[in-house]
Amino acid sequence: MRYQVNSQTDTRSRVMDSEARKVLTNTYWLLGMTLAFSGLAAFFAMSTGLTMHPIIFLVGAYGLMFLTHKLSNSGWGLVSVFAFTGFMGLSLGPIISAYLGAGMGDVVTTALSMTALVFFGLSAVALITKKDFSFLGKFLMIGFFVLLGGMIASFFISGLHLVISAGFVIFASAAILFETSQIVHGGQRNYILATISLFVAIYNLFLSLLTLLGMGSND
Repeated sequence: MRYQVNSQTDTRSRVMDSEARKVLTNTYWLLGMTLAFSGLAAFFAMSTGLTMHPIIFLVGAYGLMFLTHKLSNSGWGLVSVFAFTGFMGLSLGPIISAYLGAGMGDVVTTALSMTALVFFGLSAVALITKKDFSFLGKFLMIGFFVLLGGMIASFFISGLHLVISAGFVIFASAAILFETSQIVHGGQRNYILATISLFVAIYNLFLSLLTLLGMGSND
């Protein structure tokens, strides 16, 4: 009887590991494609001089994110995730153009390199150690509201942008660890939702590093 129970447990463990690897593979493939698509959208916005009003950005970003969550269990979820990431790429175009126009191309390159380094480094930690980072869930929830409050306060108090950007670097890093750990330990079985979470973390990480490096630049 004990052998049978152990055998069933091992079987379930192997099935879970197989599912986790499948979700992880699909997530990284989709994430890679959406990052490339977002980069093309950013290049298009830079080439055409496209600008985006903050209200349009908020409505489009949160609207498409909500739509992707609603469609995540259907084939339309893939269409929605590309629409969302493409839209986010369009929003990056004017920001990158402003830095390039100010002669700060090295800042953009450094921010991109650091973003890639942080993402791959933290992903490797979660994948190799297989440590359960689910405890970061509460931190992310609290951090979201703290950062949201800080963003609102920054409209009335000068000098908060540096602190908020540093906070977003920590928040995005924690999100990468949390989401990757969720996939490894079976907490996330939808690769579309996993892709969205990781994409948003990378997006926020890049923008925050860009802001911090830009503030520290002599230019």
